[in-house]
Amino acid sequence: MDWGRAKNVLIISFLLLNILLGYQLWLDIREQLNINVNSAELPQDKVLLMQQKRISLEANLPLETPELGDLTYLLHSDSRKNAEPVILDKPVDSTIIYSKTQLVKTLGSKIPELDQYAFDLLNSSVDKFVLYRVVEGRPMFDVKLTLYISNQKITSFLQDRVELLGTGEAKQVLPAAKVMASLIETYLPDGAVISDIQLGYKGQIFDSEKQVSVPSWRVMLENGHLLYVHAISGEVATDEEQGEAAANGLR
Repeated sequence: MDWGRAKNVLIISFLLLNILLGYQLWLDIREQLNINVNSAELPQDKVLLMQQKRISLEANLPLETPELGDLTYLLHSDSRKNAEPVILDKPVDSTIIYSKTQLVKTLGSKIPELDQYAFDLLNSSVDKFVLYRVVEGRPMFDVKLTLYISNQKITSFLQDRVELLGTGEAKQVLPAAKVMASLIETYLPDGAVISDIQLGYKGQIFDSEKQVSVPSWRVMLENGHLLYVHAISGEVATDEEQGEAAANGLR
């Protein structure tokens, strides 16, 4: 037997094994660091509960707790009733969605108030882009502009248009960490993956021009399911419930 060759083979094998184990350890440490970063503001018992329920928090927890008030606005009557997409005379390249300047330059003359809408990548798909009307940088989740895509071209759009009337008394919103702690404990199913947490406005659309939208945390799961938490009272609603409270307040 060639002991020298066998020795070299063993040394190489051990080196490869150590590299593999080291790589696996690095992946485990990186994953743990990501978990720690995203869940740093959560109580330790909720972090342990997340692990038990196999809930993954892939989104960073926003730290902001601004003072916000309810929005009162008029919903243009032609925005919802039997509305049909408006066909563009000439389809445009869908890549303009990634540049606000280019988007407004290309479609601003065709879509009213386009510069007041912001693109929501996570709520969009290959056949439609979703944008929300924004107020001081925060989205109104009930007021959408949908751009329809075909063959990588924007071919038509459907737009909700509003006229803002005023803002109610401003109150400090609940921290995202407190909202998530309650959802983890009582609302999120085992294995849920939280992909996005965003502060904006949400309300129930009534059969009336005058509407009210309240400060709300939107929590998006990886499967596309949406939860809305009233950012002042802590009431929880799903997207399907259209703003009706589905759980007790967090306070």
